[in-house]
Amino acid sequence: MPTTNNTQNGRLAGKWDARYREAGSAVASEVLVENRHLLPAAGEALDLACGLGGNALLLARHGLRTTAWDLSPVAIERLASEAEGLPLRAEVRDVLAMPPAAARFDVIVVSRFLERGLCPALVAALRPGGLLFYQTFTRDKAVAGGPSNPDFLLAENELLRLFGGLCLRVYREEGRLGDVTRGLRNEALLVAQRPA
Repeated sequence: MPTTNNTQNGRLAGKWDARYREAGSAVASEVLVENRHLLPAAGEALDLACGLGGNALLLARHGLRTTAWDLSPVAIERLASEAEGLPLRAEVRDVLAMPPAAARFDVIVVSRFLERGLCPALVAALRPGGLLFYQTFTRDKAVAGGPSNPDFLLAENELLRLFGGLCLRVYREEGRLGDVTRGLRNEALLVAQRPA
């Protein structure tokens, strides 16, 4: 059985390696950029399934000791070279096989990654008072784009339910309301806090 998982992980890493070789610069997610004023002045942060690490770079530049994990060695190598001199440690890691330890982080950021079974581990990994910044794709698409597999798409208000044990600080999910050429479309974002 482990061989099958290793083979699947290898294929998945290879798929993302190819994408990250061709990708442009790292960009932080909207949930973090718009709400960076909520970040603590110091502490430990995690950018989970970080890709090229736009979130990790923002967190480290803010002064947080930052860890960034991704399955893609190419993404981690690119991030590590860009993060030189920052308080940032980038590691190749299968987050499903090795989720974060309990009460380890003051901030966790997840963007454009959805594995529902990992959500309880993310809540547990927050220290009391810790913040979760989460943004990913929804099924209610107003414009073309994002994944088509429903396993990787949130149902309406699902992000609220997945993290219902946390204190909601920010939530946005616009669906197909109004002018679909403006605003946040095809995604939901959340900032939530673990009770102190």
